[in-house]
Amino acid sequence: MALYETIMIARQDVTSSQVESLTETFSNILTENGGKIAKTEQWGLKTLTYRIKKNRKGHYVYVAYEAPAAAVAEMERNMSINEDVLRYMTVKLDTIPEGQTAMLANKGERSERGPRRFDGPRGGGFGDRGDRGDRGDRGPRRERNTEGEGDRA
Repeated sequence: MALYETIMIARQDVTSSQVESLTETFSNILTENGGKIAKTEQWGLKTLTYRIKKNRKGHYVYVAYEAPAAAVAEMERNMSINEDVLRYMTVKLDTIPEGQTAMLANKGERSERGPRRFDGPRGGGFGDRGDRGDRGDRGPRRERNTEGEGDRA
């Protein structure tokens, strides 16, 4: 039997308990066909890079397992039929990595970095003029010639 990992994206309007039951359903398909689940991780609701079937977000699930090719084909067939699954990808592995995946490891790092900085709706960006009243070193404005203003063509 070969080692595999599958990442599945479920629709955004599905609850996390429904995502767990979906994961359990697909894991049962693997175990019934002679496979063994090594680890399962729910990465949570994440924003998609582009819309998939009119969804902007999706629930990501990671499953690492050892199974025969027929079991993987059956699981993927069921994923393609299920309307709650937006996308899935299965990759064959040499070894199943131990510990958490990078997605879960990075999730903990964000909280250690502290909160994100927000400078307001217009502040802090490139070209910020500080207190907004200072025009910098542009110099004074030249005087207008108000005579003959209506004579222009």
